Amino acid sequence: MSNPTLIVTGASRGIGRSIVLAALQNFNANVIGVARSKDALQTLSQHIENDLQLHNRFKFVVGDVTAESTSKEAVELAKNSWSGRLDGVALNAGVIDPLGSIATTTLQEWKQCFDINFFSIMTFVQHAAPALRESKGRVIFVSSGAAASPYYGWGAYCTSKAALKMFGEVLAKEEPELTSISIRPGVVDTEMQSSIRTKGADTMVPEQHARFVELHTSKTLLHPDEPGHVIASLAVKAPHSLSGQFYSWDDEELKAYRK
Repeated sequence: MSNPTLIVTGASRGIGRSIVLAALQNFNANVIGVARSKDALQTLSQHIENDLQLHNRFKFVVGDVTAESTSKEAVELAKNSWSGRLDGVALNAGVIDPLGSIATTTLQEWKQCFDINFFSIMTFVQHAAPALRESKGRVIFVSSGAAASPYYGWGAYCTSKAALKMFGEVLAKEEPELTSISIRPGVVDTEMQSSIRTKGADTMVPEQHARFVELHTSKTLLHPDEPGHVIASLAVKAPHSLSGQFYSWDDEELKAYRK
């Protein structure tokens, strides 16, 4: 079999960037990265070509994931590149905003959060599903502990991630040819954590906010490469027996997929 082809959203930074690099370096995958920032994607592409010397293995689509044209373009690019197959998608793009109580946040803010964290992923799966059925491919959802545990001031994020968790479970029932897995990546040193520290003081329970600040000051936040490796590994070789499940990146069941 030729090298697997993956699509990774939110590919230009954080966990998404780590998924891309792990897939390329450790699993011999070809990767299509999707993100809004053309400059960041070009910088990543140059790093892959010039520093890693991995030629013609990475392509990218610049676009907003909430636009259906973005997912369509990414899937078509996969079908017209390399082997013509699409073997897996790692759906990582997401936002935590708005931070604030249900009473103080607006309907428009919630809709924007759901458009990014849920509906963009739904449409991505719809567009990718025909190609993934052919390859018996994998869909890996980058989830959150907030999908299963409530946080004061995180209403939109918690509920959008909870909806996504159930979406993955339903997908596993409806698409038995696919392998659908949701992954909690842990508390990772990303821009989302920076946003929690800066905005959360006014919107979160003080004890919860202090915990996230302490994780940063004590340098115990996870590096994105840790969960990124697991997610890339699952996107390439997860067995169907894991389909429909919600795992933490460091669960014992995923030990074989860690670094």
